[in-house]
Amino acid sequence: MANGQWYPPEWPDRIRALADGTLTPVSPKRAATVLLLKDTEAGPAVHMLRRRASMAFAGGAYAYPGGGVDPRDDDTRIRWAGPPRASWAERLGVDEAGAQAIVCAAVRETYEEAGVLLAGPDPDTVVGDTTGDDWEADRAALVAREQSFAEFLHRRGLVLRSDLLGAWARWITPEFESRRYDTWFFAAVLPAGQRTRNASTEADRTVWIRPAEAAAGYDRGELLMMPPTIAALRELLPHGTAAEALAAAAARELTPVQATARLRDGEIVLSWPGHEEFTKHVPSSSASADATGGGRA
Repeated sequence: MANGQWYPPEWPDRIRALADGTLTPVSPKRAATVLLLKDTEAGPAVHMLRRRASMAFAGGAYAYPGGGVDPRDDDTRIRWAGPPRASWAERLGVDEAGAQAIVCAAVRETYEEAGVLLAGPDPDTVVGDTTGDDWEADRAALVAREQSFAEFLHRRGLVLRSDLLGAWARWITPEFESRRYDTWFFAAVLPAGQRTRNASTEADRTVWIRPAEAAAGYDRGELLMMPPTIAALRELLPHGTAAEALAAAAARELTPVQATARLRDGEIVLSWPGHEEFTKHVPSSSASADATGGGRA
């Protein structure tokens, strides 16, 4: 039975173009996404959103809140709690300005797409409710890039709580993709008093779902996901509570995962190092590739 692995139907043509030198890879943009967790009677659950079917990329696929880095967060010092920027830079494999921008992106995108804010009035507290009209106006201004995240925090007198995040994984979009991202995955626990909502214009629904349930839905072909998404779900399975998963993030390997493609015996072999379950064998001709069903396998 086919699982819910998604890949763009144009990939075979782009892979061939890359191989014959007619495709120049674009540079990946920095991005961040967050596995937002909470405890339930049946175990930890993760917050997921389903991308609208009309989206040009990964339409209908389940994902986590996330998005690209706002360049303005590279050069503006903000109120910061938790591990210093130098520690984050070492952990993420970037410079200090880049580390701040990536962590800011993780916190900002969680607020923009789920309404959850990992910040507080001081290093030991977190805001308890972000559902009022004034909060919504600020969220909308962030989405529209009318204010930077640093400006938002400063005006509200808030401290970014980087200690509430744990770096989980790093995935880089393949060289043959037209939209490329260097994405850091983080884990975080839903703060007490806050609740999620579907605040994203890119999603048509959101769910709290146990990782085992989501993974089973993927295995049955009922839930569509990209490899990084289902890989993260499987990596959450051993942890019995949200706090355990967050604590486990400190020891996780952050070597970037990037798909590679090679031609072998008349087909394209697409693989993700360290994740053999995602290996795909795609017929080398466009006509044959179309016959396989396009972007779903």
